[in-house]
Amino acid sequence: MRSLLAVSAGIDRINELIGRAVAWLIFLAVIISATNAVVRKVFSVSSNSWLELQWYLFGAAFLLAAAYTLKQNEHVRIDIVYGLWPRRVQHWIDLMGHLLFLMPFVTLMIWYFVPYVSRSFLSGEVSTNSGGLIIWPAKALLLIGFSLLWFQGISEIIKKIAVMRGDMPDPTPFISAHEAAELEGKALTEELSK
Repeated sequence: MRSLLAVSAGIDRINELIGRAVAWLIFLAVIISATNAVVRKVFSVSSNSWLELQWYLFGAAFLLAAAYTLKQNEHVRIDIVYGLWPRRVQHWIDLMGHLLFLMPFVTLMIWYFVPYVSRSFLSGEVSTNSGGLIIWPAKALLLIGFSLLWFQGISEIIKKIAVMRGDMPDPTPFISAHEAAELEGKALTEELSK
């Protein structure tokens, strides 16, 4: 189990770095969007490539941050039902969700994206919009994003089994929405009182 946890830690480190770096893509998209809007209004000049670049950056941020979101345990779940169960049952729900839903879906998406991206790359596919960008980098982001998510899914399964076996402490203990709001309120109060 120790070697599997080392693999999991390596995957976590990579997705942590990527997730933090991807935040800058949002900033870049905002700068490009604002500049494009000003240039379009002031000089009456625009290009579809700038609009498409904004879409690419937003797509990149969303796709490349998906694995980071899973690592941070910030993915969508139904906490009302989930929170009713003891932590051991929650671990089983998470493990079964990863094994039965996340991993088959992500594996299927990767399976379909490999030829999809390959065809786009080999054909040199370009946007049908006048002045548009090449398409294959955007399609490659789909493959990269789902691949990162697949590896993070493996990492989460390893960690979940280790926690259930008692080989490691729970890295993401469950906190209900009410408890999270209380903790956030306390932190805000402490920050304001300084």
